[in-house]
Amino acid sequence: MDDHDRLAALFESHRAHLRGVAYRILGSATEAEDAVQESWLRLSRADAGEVRNLRGWLTTVVARVCLDMLRSRTSRREDPVDVHTTGAVLDRPDPAGDVDPEREALLADSVGLALLVVLDTLRPAERLAFVLHDMFGVPFDEIAPIVGRSPDATKMLASRARRRVQDAGAPGAGTPAADDPDAARRRKVVGAFLAASREGDFEGLLALLDPDVVLRSDDAAAASGSPAEVLGAAAVARTFAGRARAARLALVDGVPALVWAQGGVPRVVFGFTVTDGAIVAVDVIADAATLGDLDIEYAV
Repeated sequence: MDDHDRLAALFESHRAHLRGVAYRILGSATEAEDAVQESWLRLSRADAGEVRNLRGWLTTVVARVCLDMLRSRTSRREDPVDVHTTGAVLDRPDPAGDVDPEREALLADSVGLALLVVLDTLRPAERLAFVLHDMFGVPFDEIAPIVGRSPDATKMLASRARRRVQDAGAPGAGTPAADDPDAARRRKVVGAFLAASREGDFEGLLALLDPDVVLRSDDAAAASGSPAEVLGAAAVARTFAGRARAARLALVDGVPALVWAQGGVPRVVFGFTVTDGAIVAVDVIADAATLGDLDIEYAV
């Protein structure tokens, strides 16, 4: 058996997993097969000897392919799921398709028709974050580069998707693979950060920040004067000292954050990644479209 055959055999051992990931992201057996095949093509062109965790690498690749497909579908305003009175889930006809109808029916049954319908109402990045994290246990810091967001912003995506799934009462939605046990502590840390910032307490801010903390601003925030990136506790503390007097503590998609609003309209959200009681990242979000999608609940 040559190297190509060994690689092909390894890939086949992960095919069922990749198909399951792709089907849940796309809701289409035909497109899922296309995504899995594309992941094989990318693996065959890559230096597989440098891949330490092949399953994880392939999961990331197939997720990226699926995200591109979802975004392309959205731009074409296509709906991949047809719900018939028989309860079957059928793809649009594919002249070149060779998907086994029995396998497709089994896939649909394993996920649940109601859940597929709800997933199809989510935005591409929301759907991918929810599926990878809640259904397959992929950590947010691994999902974040796929969707081009910070881990905390990715957590917000999954939280928003999870709430929509739960509100719809779709069976088979399951529960998060890893609930955050430190929600109260995170809220306390963010609240203390707000208080120290309002008072201009530089030392108080330093005490809450990890030495290697990073502040990142989205394009809209950077265009409005926020630094694109700030590294280190001292620099981040100087950025915030005495400058958050108008911000308010809030839950943003269920995650403690700070919000600055103007005329009752949120203009900037400050998201915090808290690890072991210290703030390791601050994400400044000012993009209007992103802000409009956030569920903001102000603290009393």
